[in-house]
Amino acid sequence: MHSHGMSAWYRRSKLLPKVMMAIITLAGVASGQSSPGRELLQAAEHGDVATMKRLIAAGALLDPVDQRLRTPLLIAVEKGQYEAVALLIQAGADINAQAENMDTPWLLAGALGQTEMLRLMIPKRPDLSLRNRFGGNSLIPACERGHVDTVKVLLTTKIDVNHVNNLGWTCLLEAVIIGDGGPRYRDVTKLVLAAGANPNIADRDGVSPLTHAMRKGQHDVADLIKAAGGQ
Repeated sequence: MHSHGMSAWYRRSKLLPKVMMAIITLAGVASGQSSPGRELLQAAEHGDVATMKRLIAAGALLDPVDQRLRTPLLIAVEKGQYEAVALLIQAGADINAQAENMDTPWLLAGALGQTEMLRLMIPKRPDLSLRNRFGGNSLIPACERGHVDTVKVLLTTKIDVNHVNNLGWTCLLEAVIIGDGGPRYRDVTKLVLAAGANPNIADRDGVSPLTHAMRKGQHDVADLIKAAGGQ
């Protein structure tokens, strides 16, 4: 079997249990019957911690999925329900469970700037090899959106500061290309460069971070890149 075929088979095999759980969950919805899994998904969305505690104490599975293969933990991250996230992580919910759109609780928390949620997840060993639908790690969207505190926390892990996503961009390129060169983006640039970001990894057209910064008039960012050896 070719490597591409092996990869596709592996992904399908990993998703199969989640697909089956989604079918079971949807069957419960269709029949009008309540189920602990469905209740937990709904409680997580609304931050109903009391209901969640009751369901978990009664032995409900921690990682049922909805029709989009989202777990209660992923939904709680998406909705900003910190207490629900804390409860699920403490109970042992999977921070690496990947939804249909490739999001995981860890990846999504980084993208949304949910810094305190990330702090809770780090001791649970996030899988840093997992990628979002753009082929990026959690650091790239955090830099793109200028989440300074989030970037600081992500850089306490062994995350790859030079990872290149499907667009051909590193976290540094993303911060320069998408960012506005303001204080948050200056801070992000400074942080990733100090953490070992290569200032000379260019985009697919061969345009360097420094050239992008200069073209956009981001003089302070350009100065930081120059000081780090950017050309």
